[in-house]
Amino acid sequence: MEKIMMKLSRFFHQGFHFAVLDLNVGARWCVESNASNIPYLKAENARGNHILLQPLSQPSYLLVDDVPPDILCRHHQQDGKWKPGRMGVETSPGNYQVWIHAHRPICLDEKRYWLKRLKSDPGADPANRWGRSPGFRNRKEKYRTDSDKYPLAKLIWIDWKNTAFIPESGTTTSVQTPTPLTHLPPVGGVCHPLPISRHLYERGDPSATDFAYAIALIRRGADDDFVHHCLMEQRSDWNKHLGEKRKLAYLKKSIRRARHVVNST
Repeated sequence: MEKIMMKLSRFFHQGFHFAVLDLNVGARWCVESNASNIPYLKAENARGNHILLQPLSQPSYLLVDDVPPDILCRHHQQDGKWKPGRMGVETSPGNYQVWIHAHRPICLDEKRYWLKRLKSDPGADPANRWGRSPGFRNRKEKYRTDSDKYPLAKLIWIDWKNTAFIPESGTTTSVQTPTPLTHLPPVGGVCHPLPISRHLYERGDPSATDFAYAIALIRRGADDDFVHHCLMEQRSDWNKHLGEKRKLAYLKKSIRRARHVVNST
């Protein structure tokens, strides 16, 4: 699973996070994409919960859901080879999800247009869309075998070196010329698309530094999940917020206050 996480970090080069989905209580909670969280995710998966993932920079990625083999070949492969900027996940035998890393940000209306053209599941709206994480079991009851086993979601292809060219909505041209990406290190670097880092906002107090940094990120257009991820990654001293629940509550409150300041000024 560590190798899969390394590949995911390269493909979602602005970062991603996991989520645990408990359908029994209708709850979903985010989990940071750290190797130290793998045992926890595996345990939740074994308990019957679903493990999902989502890029932090959602406008740059498009998720095509419920893709059968014929559509996979028609829209995402050419001459037996994968088209650029794709990540393919076999979520159950003969059924796939395909992430497309676009060469430009795509708004929701455009995503809906392209998902319809790509024959994606019409019930899977792209707003705040999560995909199934490779490396974990698909715990949908309909896939349970007679021996009480569930299929493993498999990473079958990933291209982090290129992006896919997405024409403007309504055009009929589908150009597939790959756009090379800067090669990134396997780990870290989640926040470097933004030209700022936490140490630039040092205030002599960790909480004050977090607050100033959060304001700066929000003013540059970062969403709450991205701010959360950057704070988690760049702050090393959590002695005043021991325990995952206290840490998450602190971050949620700090980001909410920072957004209120930005919206009020």
